[in-house]
Amino acid sequence: MVGGGIPIGRIFGISIKIHISWFIIFGLVTWALTVTFPSDWSLATRVVAALITSILFFASVLLHELMHSVVAIRNHIPVSSITLFIFGGVSQITEEPHEPGMEFRIAAAGPATSLVLGGIMWGLYFVIPSSVDVVRGVVNWLGYINVALGAFNLIPAFPMDGGRVFRSIIWWRTRDIRRSTRIASQTGRFIALMFIFGGIILFFFTPYGFNGLWLALIGWFLYSAASSSYQQLILTQALQGHSAKEIMTRDCSQVQPDMNVDKLVNDVVLPSGKRCFIVTTNDNLQGMITLQEIKDVPQVERTTRTTSQIMKPLNELKTVTPEEDLGTVMRILTEQNVNQVPVVEKGKLVGMIGRDNLLNFINMKESVSS
Repeated sequence: MVGGGIPIGRIFGISIKIHISWFIIFGLVTWALTVTFPSDWSLATRVVAALITSILFFASVLLHELMHSVVAIRNHIPVSSITLFIFGGVSQITEEPHEPGMEFRIAAAGPATSLVLGGIMWGLYFVIPSSVDVVRGVVNWLGYINVALGAFNLIPAFPMDGGRVFRSIIWWRTRDIRRSTRIASQTGRFIALMFIFGGIILFFFTPYGFNGLWLALIGWFLYSAASSSYQQLILTQALQGHSAKEIMTRDCSQVQPDMNVDKLVNDVVLPSGKRCFIVTTNDNLQGMITLQEIKDVPQVERTTRTTSQIMKPLNELKTVTPEEDLGTVMRILTEQNVNQVPVVEKGKLVGMIGRDNLLNFINMKESVSS
């Protein structure tokens, strides 16, 4: 749902990223708090309190997502990253849960964390002396927003946490992941449409225009996410039980590491019309070159720069084995935003899978199944 992000560190081996859109919501939250905090506080106090509160709020969002990830890892499901973005946060859990109880635990962990945090903040509010009104104001707001975050995420709008809890219950009752996903997705789309409709009413017919716009945007995001999540499941199931060796292309265009870029363009790229080339030494994969790497080389340097200097080296490439499940291949193509995945066995290149190979396979399977 969210691509890219600026890495800011790792927790429990999980990469933590901030999407560029996060800075927008951070600024909006800080501004809103500055004008919301009591007017008898000085402007400097309100600004500092707003900044601290915003930072702690997004730390709470991060903890919410981190708990999803920790529970997933404990259930042997890998998590590649957590990204904070304009609508909150998202954990990149690389596999679907294998059974309904697992999904329930993973999905419920986030809202439960937010509700507990909210309760702790409100508890602090009642024990902190009234003389420290700034601190009380901060923890009171954090209590409110964490409870609201936990409650909002429990709305059964798939793929939100509540939608996943809802799907896990249907899955448990029906033992049918596809049917339960379809029902949860349809429910999610209906709720998203209600958000959009309600947002439009607020925007045009009430003084709360900004709130209405925000509600409509959330609804649009949820509608898109619910639709794409169901399609993703259908594709994953279509690929289930099939391996990379079934669709990989064996006639990969291989080039030597000492070939200069000018020769690569004139002798290989233009005659072949291909967009991806493997750099090998005695069939051992060294790296990969796409048209983008070639375009990045200035014309004046193409006779002196070699393929080994511009390639993406092996240690930066995502590769698969011939036995790798095609669902994993699709996930790599999507998450890494690449068009090709090398197939490697014992250090030697044995094939290549491109997006077109995967799409052709899916289309063919759907044609013979219908």
